[in-house]
Amino acid sequence: MATVDSHVPSVGTMVNVLCCMCGISIAPNPSNTCASCLASRADVTRGISTEATLHQCRGCQRWHKDAGKWIACDLESRDLMALCLSNVSGLKTAKHDKQIRLVDAGWIWTEPHSMRLKVRLTIQREVHAGTILQQSFTVVFVVRNQQCVECQAEFRQGSWKSLVQVRQRVGHKRTFLYLEQLILKHGAHRGCLSIETFRDGMDFYFPEKNKAARFISFLENVVPLKVKTSKKLIGTDDKNNVSNFKYTNYVEICPLCKDDLLFLPAKTARNLGNISRTVLVKNISNVIHVIDPLSGQTASMTEEAYWRDPIRPIITAARSRLTRYVVLGKEPVPLDVRRNVSKRAPTRKRRNQLAHVTLAKEDDLGVNDVQLEEKSHIGYLLKAGDVCLGYDLVETQLVDDDAEEMRAAGKLPDVVVVRKLYGGVATGEVNAAKMRIWRLQRLDVDVTETTANARTAKKEADMDDMDEEDFLREVEADREMRNNMNLYKSEMLSKKKKDAEADGDDAMEDMEDADVAAAKSNTSGGIDDDEDDDQQVQLDELLDGLVLDDGPDKPDANAAAVKKDGDDDDENFWEMGAIAGEEGDKAAKDGLTYVGREEARQVRDKESAVPVSGNAFGQDFMGKDFKFL
Repeated sequence: MATVDSHVPSVGTMVNVLCCMCGISIAPNPSNTCASCLASRADVTRGISTEATLHQCRGCQRWHKDAGKWIACDLESRDLMALCLSNVSGLKTAKHDKQIRLVDAGWIWTEPHSMRLKVRLTIQREVHAGTILQQSFTVVFVVRNQQCVECQAEFRQGSWKSLVQVRQRVGHKRTFLYLEQLILKHGAHRGCLSIETFRDGMDFYFPEKNKAARFISFLENVVPLKVKTSKKLIGTDDKNNVSNFKYTNYVEICPLCKDDLLFLPAKTARNLGNISRTVLVKNISNVIHVIDPLSGQTASMTEEAYWRDPIRPIITAARSRLTRYVVLGKEPVPLDVRRNVSKRAPTRKRRNQLAHVTLAKEDDLGVNDVQLEEKSHIGYLLKAGDVCLGYDLVETQLVDDDAEEMRAAGKLPDVVVVRKLYGGVATGEVNAAKMRIWRLQRLDVDVTETTANARTAKKEADMDDMDEEDFLREVEADREMRNNMNLYKSEMLSKKKKDAEADGDDAMEDMEDADVAAAKSNTSGGIDDDEDDDQQVQLDELLDGLVLDDGPDKPDANAAAVKKDGDDDDENFWEMGAIAGEEGDKAAKDGLTYVGREEARQVRDKESAVPVSGNAFGQDFMGKDFKFL
């Protein structure tokens, strides 16, 4: 019998070969090269660009995506990373290649003003069957400035498609000042090309009809109004049956304003819950809220009811029509003597609002002893020594005939208290407006000059300043009104804190104790306390954001140590850091890797390819459910 040679390999046994470069024993492959030698010779990143260009609009800071689309992305965010990856030419086609997979992507720190973005990419590719190589490289994106379509339209004349003209036929601008604060808080002016202001209204220019319709819908929810729409043909294409129109929307706001005194028709008073005919306009929203100044009863009138039967105020809330009164004393009104014609049960807070107040004109102090006694719906706010504003119905001739007959017959009150004055305005200080601890933000508008006469223009400017001061007095006396707007800390408050810090810790503690005491005095005692004043501006209502005299934020100790070690040539870094926040925070929040400032100096543009251990290609990344972004 023949014997089998032990040196002859059996059938089906794999025979190893030597690597053609280093000579080690490996399993046979088409190139007869080991993985390490393949990694030293192969370039996994071939066909993938390492430089690309991104376009950013300098006006709105949005990034260009494709086909005229612009998106808003924060630096180091996941959205911006997705935008960068979509602009890498070779990587976009490689995503559909079964031989390559994107493993990781992260941000690399760049100079703040270099107009460069750096992304660190790690990919895997199968160079031969069962041989997987992994390589990391850096892609540099050059940021170029390019205006978006919306920003281009702002600089072109006649580029608007829809115009919204907002008007109110009154002699002041307090309603538009309030409307301006509502627009700022809700961001309703976004997408508007430009805003022009006039004495009796404002014009809003929009590039699209739907944006103007959205703005009108916002106005309908905050003020009572009526709208008229018209359109003008600009051009037409008969071949394609396409026409170009410009739309004009005329919005007329109800002429009633806060604190106006009304004398309601008898029928209207019955429809509003049998309320008294002499009422004050409490506030204006999409409905008109009125209050009886003698009983505290409230009612609401819809805009449909008003436009069906318009009401003219007998006294408008102008500074020339309001009289300053000094409170000499007050007594709460007992429940059993109140006039409650509607038979509605008063609320617990309303039962403590009414009071008999004794008033005297501020101009009559020291001249005569004339005193007035009347009930007031804000009696719970007043105490002896306070100064308030009111309507003097004794010496005023009313425009309404029925109201004038009742005034002559003595059926109307002698005085109607409107609101209480606070701070330096009550004491008559000259610089009371500058001493306020709060301020309001304003819209960026274009003021249209309607008169060429310098004297008339100066008179209108003085009237605008007077209207603004009257509006600020309304704001500081109405907490419900302040809930619909944003109040910011003024420079005066920051100056007080700086002075207290300069005086020492004792001065800071005294200032904090004074603030706490003032807050407690305005909130303690509940609604049953006669000294409770819930309308005054509190520090917790004020927001930061408009004090610009402090400069950029100071760097922390660690960042200062980094700058001290040798980064003297990067002076603008802190300016960008104050705007963008701490570096790497946004990337960490979105789950992306970030190479910091010091580590970025050691990062190479392209690392050498390394074989993946296990020779199992992309088991974690070949799955159908795997998604990097």
